[in-house]
Amino acid sequence: MKKFFKVLTSATLAASVLVASGAQAHGFWFAQRANHLAMVFGVGADDLDVIKRLPKITSFGGYDEDGSAVPSQLVTNGALVSVNIDNQPAFIAAAMDYGMWSKTPDGKWHNKGKDEVPTAVISEHNFKYGVHLRRVLSGPMPLLPDQLLQIVPVATPLPVKHGEPLQLRVLHKGKPAAGARVLADYVNDPDDKGAVADKDGMVTIKVRNQGLNVIVAIFKSAPANPAKVNQIENLASLSFVLPHEPE
Repeated sequence: MKKFFKVLTSATLAASVLVASGAQAHGFWFAQRANHLAMVFGVGADDLDVIKRLPKITSFGGYDEDGSAVPSQLVTNGALVSVNIDNQPAFIAAAMDYGMWSKTPDGKWHNKGKDEVPTAVISEHNFKYGVHLRRVLSGPMPLLPDQLLQIVPVATPLPVKHGEPLQLRVLHKGKPAAGARVLADYVNDPDDKGAVADKDGMVTIKVRNQGLNVIVAIFKSAPANPAKVNQIENLASLSFVLPHEPE
């Protein structure tokens, strides 16, 4: 496998020192819409306006099995944001800076840091990441550029039947994301408490769907500017499709 991803060296702080929230748990993933591979933004069955969130996307790319770049782009198509897959990438990946959010005692969220919201009970900076696997892999899944939080299958190929176990490793800046919460079915069961990654960032789940699977990891890390936010919430998705039986 080609080595192209430079592991960042900043240490991951223990989740226990961070403030718990459960806020701004929206994320994005990739799924088929009207015969297009589309970027979907939301949580559970909520399929929200992704067009207006395009300016928040900080990186997007297509990659082959080794993690080398394959030309691709996002294209607006009516209410959809579609992926150009003419060059048949093995992976699609994107990152989004969703900004700073502060929650006030009335339960409302404001798109500002706590320095601008004096009554804030919690403030966080939200980053979203997403990887979509388009075909069966014959080797290890690479770490992809700009995916500061990434869910990586430990073994390939992936299971082919729902209900089979799937061992995953969650990495934050290339290091184990101990304590990350992993949801096995973000679309159909977003309120599940999930499984917790161990000290090595490892967790085992069962594949939930004989179709689209959207797995999500949520990991809290320390902020660069504690005067503005209490924590960083990193949310990463890994999506893939298990084939159904022939018609």
